Amino acid sequence: MKLIVAIVQDKDAGRILQALVKKDFRATRLASTGGFLREGNTTLLLGVEEEQVQEVVDLIGELGCSREKLVTPLSAVGGPMDSYVPYPVEVTVGGATIFVLPVEQYHRF
Repeated sequence: MKLIVAIVQDKDAGRILQALVKKDFRATRLASTGGFLREGNTTLLLGVEEEQVQEVVDLIGELGCSREKLVTPLSAVGGPMDSYVPYPVEVTVGGATIFVLPVEQYHRF
């Protein structure tokens, strides 16, 4: 038995969960935040048999797509006053981070 912990972008979570349910996998969905942009993520927890791990990882990898996004960070401008000038920067967001952990016991009630 394995525990899959998958961190995906909120925009991809619904599509990933629908695909998992369609293939008869059950997942627990947790709201999470983090990363460079401090945007909302979804953490999915799945208990699966060892032979199902690759199928789940492939499915999440397929649907948890990365995309380019323009963001406006603040950068300091040298001078006597602490001033900041915003300028747009293109960054890659999305994708998925997946951890696969061994599980000693698994109970579903």
